Amino acid sequence: MESWLFLAVIMLVAYFGKNMSLIIATGVVMLLKLLPVSNKIFSVLHTEGINWGVIIITISVLVPIATGQIGFSDLIAASKGPVGWIAIACGILVAVLSRNGVSLLTSSPQVTVALVLGTIIGVVFLKGVAAGPVIAAGITFCLVSLLHLSF
Repeated sequence: MESWLFLAVIMLVAYFGKNMSLIIATGVVMLLKLLPVSNKIFSVLHTEGINWGVIIITISVLVPIATGQIGFSDLIAASKGPVGWIAIACGILVAVLSRNGVSLLTSSPQVTVALVLGTIIGVVFLKGVAAGPVIAAGITFCLVSLLHLSF
């Protein structure tokens, strides 16, 4: 019963915060919870969901390459300036930090509660986005702004 209440509170916060992604995600989890095989589904989602999400995000990042919107010339142009090099460094940093984050979640699953709360607060009240690769762009933006470089 406590899990239903917790999910309902998340749904309400998402609704009042007008965050459609969190509303959909919470709704899907609540619907899955109604299924007799929900424990098996949740077990698979818990262990594989992050990997699936990373795959979907990676696919969306690769689409502009597949459609020809981004090519080698864009890569070369991006690497000629400091913004491009900061972006490359931030991409590497986020990949390494993410590896350590996954390791932390595996060894200390109770941290998940704090991460969920922080993500909900950031998404709903600060209009953030719950996505990994976007973090690299956000860090890049912060560093570029800090160094007063132009885009």
